Amino acid sequence: MTGNDEDRADALFHALSDRTRRDILRRALAGEHSVSALAENYRMSFAAVQKHVAVLERAGLVTKRRSGREQLASGDVDAVRSVSAMLAGIEQIWRGRIARVDDLLTDT
Repeated sequence: MTGNDEDRADALFHALSDRTRRDILRRALAGEHSVSALAENYRMSFAAVQKHVAVLERAGLVTKRRSGREQLASGDVDAVRSVSAMLAGIEQIWRGRIARVDDLLTDT
């Protein structure tokens, strides 16, 4: 991975490391929601939810658009797929290592 890819991975996994952000992402993937409507689902201030949405947006997992006075958030399926692809790559590395250990154990 290049430096930019590593930075992107850091941003994605940081955004996904918080359960509230994962829940916001699930809701945003299901359909477009205003940030104020999202905030109604959590026992925290509107500003706190807005910050969570901003982290998801910086990571590219959520996009926002303005409609009148509201900010509407929607999830980016392609960004979620990129996370899945990164994890699949890591899984392949580990599967290869496990296969080599199995080969070593079988040879002894």
